[in-house]
Amino acid sequence: MTRPFVMGAVAYAPKVVTIWEGFKEYFRARDFEFDFILYSNYERQVEAQFEGAIDIAWNSPLAWVRAERMARTRGQSVRAVAMRDTDCDLASVLVVRGDSAISEVSALRGKIVGFGAIDSPQANLIPLDHLRTQGLVAGRDYTARRFDVLGGKHGDHIGGERDAALSLMAGEIDAAWMIDGNHLAFSREGVLPAGATRIVARTGAYDHCNFTTSPGASEEQVARFVELLMGMAWDDPEVRPLLELEGLKAWRIGRTSGYAQLARAVDDERFYDSKGNILVTDYRY
Repeated sequence: MTRPFVMGAVAYAPKVVTIWEGFKEYFRARDFEFDFILYSNYERQVEAQFEGAIDIAWNSPLAWVRAERMARTRGQSVRAVAMRDTDCDLASVLVVRGDSAISEVSALRGKIVGFGAIDSPQANLIPLDHLRTQGLVAGRDYTARRFDVLGGKHGDHIGGERDAALSLMAGEIDAAWMIDGNHLAFSREGVLPAGATRIVARTGAYDHCNFTTSPGASEEQVARFVELLMGMAWDDPEVRPLLELEGLKAWRIGRTSGYAQLARAVDDERFYDSKGNILVTDYRY
């Protein structure tokens, strides 16, 4: 029996099992032996890539940054070989209540700003970086209130952002950061009632998750894996439910140009060092 190509994924929600069991059947039906291992957090998953436990990882952007740094330090290499169409060119938004006097970032001085989980790229690290580039530093110019939920999941569970949105509407904080897609989702849910909020600032565009190869992974298997991904069509009734669950319409070839903001934030906030070691002291995962 051919050794299966093993993928790592983080179990941030129950649907993860359904998603990857479906992918497993899809690959096997096309004579590609595939299996997956679920991890409770991205830190353990990235470390598993360098222990030979998995051939590829479905990594968050923060996990990519760590994997790339760990590989470079070891004289090895990892590649971002595929990502979703919905992972490209995203942005986070700074939201205030509709009746707020805050109309620009400079007005945040002396205010309380809500952020997502400590390890959320979209709701904590990139927003902190955005404000820093505008001359505002947490703890000096404004009070940062973080909504930590399920450390180690890198913000995939949304919880911290939803909690921040609820706190904003309750008048407990003056502004809240969230990814733009969640701002729309919270409006649909009624968490942020229509017309009750305004967007004051928007970060530059960045990318989200990618499939990251592990050092030593079979190039032949990686190529076949990517080929099968790219062949998944939205109009295929067998495939579409899987794509819907994973939140995409089409797979794209991976790129790394969209991680510059996050890499800078990781350094400025001292989350990882240049070797991928975890520096932040109050991080629990």
